[in-house]
Amino acid sequence: MLRNRRLRPLAALIALLSVCLGVAASIRPATASRPAAAGSAAIGPNSGGAALPATGSRPNIVFVLTDDLSMDLLRFMPHVQAMQRDGLTFGNYFVSDSLCCPSRASIFTGNLPHDTRVFSNVGPRGGFHVFYKRGEELDTFAVALQSAGYRTAMMGKYLNGYLDGPGGKPGVPATYVPPGWTEWDVGGQAYPEFDYRLNENGTLRSYGHQPTDYLTDVLARKGVDFINGMARANTPFFLEIATFAPHSPYTPAPRDAADFPGLTAPRPPSFNVMPTGAPRWLADHAPLTQHQIDQINAVFRLRAQDVQSVDEMIGELEQALSDDGLASNTYIVFSSDNGLHTGEYRLMPGKMTAFDTDIHVPLIVVGPGVPAGATTAAMTENIDLAKTFAAIGATDLPSDGHSLLPLLHGDQPTDWRNAVLIEHQGPDLAGLDPDFQQTASGSPRTYEAMRTKRFVYVVYNDGEREFYDLTRNPFELHNLAGRLSLADRALLDSELAAIEQCHGGGACWDAMHLDHAISSLRRAGGQRGRPAHPHPRPPRR
Repeated sequence: MLRNRRLRPLAALIALLSVCLGVAASIRPATASRPAAAGSAAIGPNSGGAALPATGSRPNIVFVLTDDLSMDLLRFMPHVQAMQRDGLTFGNYFVSDSLCCPSRASIFTGNLPHDTRVFSNVGPRGGFHVFYKRGEELDTFAVALQSAGYRTAMMGKYLNGYLDGPGGKPGVPATYVPPGWTEWDVGGQAYPEFDYRLNENGTLRSYGHQPTDYLTDVLARKGVDFINGMARANTPFFLEIATFAPHSPYTPAPRDAADFPGLTAPRPPSFNVMPTGAPRWLADHAPLTQHQIDQINAVFRLRAQDVQSVDEMIGELEQALSDDGLASNTYIVFSSDNGLHTGEYRLMPGKMTAFDTDIHVPLIVVGPGVPAGATTAAMTENIDLAKTFAAIGATDLPSDGHSLLPLLHGDQPTDWRNAVLIEHQGPDLAGLDPDFQQTASGSPRTYEAMRTKRFVYVVYNDGEREFYDLTRNPFELHNLAGRLSLADRALLDSELAAIEQCHGGGACWDAMHLDHAISSLRRAGGQRGRPAHPHPRPPRR
């Protein structure tokens, strides 16, 4: 139940956006459901030193995390589309920061960036060395699951700066394997998919430029081998395969390099259009030239080609689970660390903004008890994954997030959160980051943002603001922040500050509930309705 809490006046703000729609998670009725987990085989100990009770087989988890995969690439992935037909699609799933390392730190720990303190990919504000020095890797879902008796495997991309990354190392050898992992096959600067190194359980191995060295295919083979080994061991397992695809330089598998001839980037209403009232970091972008549009089209085609190998990998993992008799007792989770814009808002390919192109990413789950062909509108975030994985493994992980297990089993909680937090620090001026963005791609300054089903509110560290009414303006083309009354703005600032300052699952869950019962506040730009909270909390700078 929602914790005892004073009614916050912000949901009065929701009246800005027309009739209140409520915040209950809505799950469309499923047409079928996957069989529930079954089996009673005894499970032996893993390398974490814990033995599972011989009371039944706990579910396995296969987590496929892509890099920079945006929603507009799902149509090129038939196995992922099949997952949508067989499982649950999260329609309102967002990332805590639309940047690789902060997002991945949130996924591993279940904590928001203001608690992990990982705000960038490199330098003093982020990267692997900050995660390591702060001891964040001691409190991840991998540690929790391994302590509960799971075998755990990490394959592909870990955190920026690990192994071959820029920015220096925190005094650990290149053969270092973080705690919590039974199997470790992880690369550093492996974005080109060829000519890279993997740390394979403490031994460095170099790969070349033969077709068989293509990284996504190597990860697929290793993933299948791990599943087969776990089937023989009759042990519950967690497998994360974190692909470098489709991150730049967008290298498709050789077999896919001629796919989709003539493909061009999507043309949503936001393509090559400047929002009214655009923030200063964006406002001076000129319309895209034809040369830039040609570049965007070429990038989008490469990205569509690049995800073919990821989709094939998912098919191979599914086949291995089926062949080993594990499919009915395994959750498969598909997602991305952040999205990517390709021409929207006059921006060249990039990320880091609070626009939905960057923060709204796929989350699709199939598994025991998950309703088939269902969609939930519940507000969810990447901080929820760690607690969900722990809950599947019948253990717990203290964090800022909230378990999605009730949603996975078809429940419709009436007290679900109705807001999530996105926080980003920028811009990057060093140019050492593989995600370094030129001005043409957009490099916003530090901001905090609050996303609900009905609006997004962004506050930059210079006091500039954005407010988009998503019910009337789903493509975020009209910034109404300048039309907010002082009272309205104070309400928004108060609510945003509460989430910015939350720590721990209870406090953050509470802060992400915006009261929706008050409806007297006028529409943005209209007259003042209800007064602001008597003690508004200013946004953190």
